[in-house]
Amino acid sequence: MKHKKNLYLPALFLLSASLSGCQSPAQTSSPEEASQSASGPVNLTVWSAEEDEELLRQIIDGFEDRYRNEAEFRITWQPQSESHCMDALMGDLENGADVFAFADDQLNTLVAAGALEPVENEEALRAANLPESVFAASVKDTLYAYPLTADNGYFLYYNKNYFSEEDILSWDRMLAVAAQQGKKVSMEWSSGWYVYSFFGNTGLTLGLNDDGITNYCTWNDTEGAIRGTDVAKAMAAMAKNPGFISTDDAGFLEGVQNGTIIAGISGVWNAVPVEEAWGSGYGASRLPSYTCAGQQVQMASFSGYKLVGVNAYSKEREWAAKLAEWITNEENQELRFRLRGQGPSNRSAAASEEVQNAPAIAALLEQSEFSCLQRIGGNFWEPVTAFTTELLADTPSGKSLQELLDNMVADIIAP
Repeated sequence: MKHKKNLYLPALFLLSASLSGCQSPAQTSSPEEASQSASGPVNLTVWSAEEDEELLRQIIDGFEDRYRNEAEFRITWQPQSESHCMDALMGDLENGADVFAFADDQLNTLVAAGALEPVENEEALRAANLPESVFAASVKDTLYAYPLTADNGYFLYYNKNYFSEEDILSWDRMLAVAAQQGKKVSMEWSSGWYVYSFFGNTGLTLGLNDDGITNYCTWNDTEGAIRGTDVAKAMAAMAKNPGFISTDDAGFLEGVQNGTIIAGISGVWNAVPVEEAWGSGYGASRLPSYTCAGQQVQMASFSGYKLVGVNAYSKEREWAAKLAEWITNEENQELRFRLRGQGPSNRSAAASEEVQNAPAIAALLEQSEFSCLQRIGGNFWEPVTAFTTELLADTPSGKSLQELLDNMVADIIAP
């Protein structure tokens, strides 16, 4: 278990003379300083990904320097995964972080729970950020969070020393090359986020109902040009291929670094370590196609955005909002790109030559033609994991592929 790390980042301590008795001219404080002393320090807690530690140190230092004449700050940074931020916050909302980074698919729940309120400088944020990121940070056209990145999707990393530009167009070809070399191509099947790739461009549907809670899903359809069992058969064949491995993010990076994995599906958060491991062999591209029902199907993807929220229960909401805006401004999104390789949502930062020339960002933009914003209910995840667990283990339950699909869909659409 990872332990929380608290980084107390001190600001300048403002001194004022005693408010009682007579004061000499040298002791006189301004009304602003007296007000600061009376109100005490501004205490804020910030949550973001563990990998952001050095980045947030710099950003918070800059914030404290900018406002050093207005308040004394005690800002605590704590590591918290963006993907699990909602769960951690909802466990104790009133004592949760004042400012927190989270994945956009959690927005509706946070708003419904009263954790977020509309941002006050909405028009300025709309003008400064990419339209898609603003849409992802909004509920019914009202902006509830600050766009942070426009890169929370996935694409293909590949080692150019093993694959040609033609090889990477076909998943089947890549698996064959890897098997011949005694290597692996990786993808995480334990997460429905990635498994969507196989179903997304087949005509089989998945999405959120109008109630904002339950799902609709036709992944088990028995009619149409591509049926649910066609996708399941293709996946079952992949699971048996010696060139394939299903592994999580940590396993992907480990394989890249030790040389066993020569291609894999992941996101921009791994761009820096992958490039360090592969050097001149580093390559990135849109996802390939795969063979399904006798035809080539372009693999789809979920797109997503990282956002920064201000806790509606924060005791320092005004300062929390200032810090959220500071974390997501153009300068700090550029810094985030340089230190973490993450794609900016800010229009000016995203348009920079440095960002446009980054292989991972270019691959993500290329894949965006085949991606859609993730909007699904919580019942989606576990049924998909149960389904892929069966495929990876060669269906130990003895159920047919149609039965597995029917069970998965029934659980996905359950109220």
